[in-house]
Amino acid sequence: YVPPQIRKAQDVLDDKKREELGRLKKMVNGLINRLSEPNLSSISGQMEELYMANSRKDMNDTLTDILMNACITAVAMPARLMMEHVLLVSILHHNVGIEVGAHFLEAVVKKFDELCKSDAEGKECENLLALIAHLYNFHVVHCLLIFDILKKLVSTFTEKEIELILFLLKNVGFSLRKDDALALKELITEAQRKASTAEKKFQDQTRVRFMLETMLALRNNDMRKIPGYDPEPVERLRKLQRALVHSSGSGKDTQLRVSLESLLSADQVGRWWIVGSSWTGAPMISDTKSQAQQKLHVGKVSSKIMELARKLRMNTDIRRSIFCVLMTSEDFMDAFEKLLK
Repeated sequence: YVPPQIRKAQDVLDDKKREELGRLKKMVNGLINRLSEPNLSSISGQMEELYMANSRKDMNDTLTDILMNACITAVAMPARLMMEHVLLVSILHHNVGIEVGAHFLEAVVKKFDELCKSDAEGKECENLLALIAHLYNFHVVHCLLIFDILKKLVSTFTEKEIELILFLLKNVGFSLRKDDALALKELITEAQRKASTAEKKFQDQTRVRFMLETMLALRNNDMRKIPGYDPEPVERLRKLQRALVHSSGSGKDTQLRVSLESLLSADQVGRWWIVGSSWTGAPMISDTKSQAQQKLHVGKVSSKIMELARKLRMNTDIRRSIFCVLMTSEDFMDAFEKLLK
């Protein structure tokens, strides 16, 4: 038996499979290239048909690769184009299954974390952050993840992070306020504290001041104070989403309530947010607590009984425990009580 991970690593795709994947990639690429608001309905329908006709894993991998290549460029992507791409993912997430959105989200978050650690000069980080923000706008992911990312950015607090905080708040700030005003208030307090301690560090104070002003405008629910803020495009696409999602559960009940830490450590601890993908290691091997309890019962009896158990080939802890209970009990009630324990 070769586990799936090793199978993937060996990369022994036969020619037929490679050809199929190439054909699938061409079809998906063709659909994504034609994607726009007016034809979103027909393209999402064709994508659903492809999901029905092909393996989910192949479709998820292909779609994620194509969308990542299309949206993550060194220059800033137009907001409208970004929204349409994420809206397609959102419709498939609600109509096909939550693993579609979960797969795409995990890939985006891991790439974002990787680029944040590196000193990339381009606009890739902003583009990835825009993808995450719109996944939240179109109810694929819960605000918990957005707050985790904001907390991480505030804790680092350099010029690059301040730009990213501003970018994220401009995109989803008022939605965050609606979903969890208390968490936003705590975040603003933390950012103010960081800004006051890091004042000496920055030569250009205007961006920090602008960020704090934006945060205060959010707290006071004052949309006019945020330059360039326009909720209208997102609202229009949300209406379109409600029209295109078949199930009544187009709202917040299909949101992935997953934290940043869980997404980044998914390979080690499994994906509990996708049904059937969670695991907790090997409980039969690592359950030392129950083994210790079994030995305790055995330890209370005399060496004579233990010798007898050995002669009668009671060769496991549980067998020895049961044997010792039966041999040392006063009556049937006592034996019953001890066996239960």
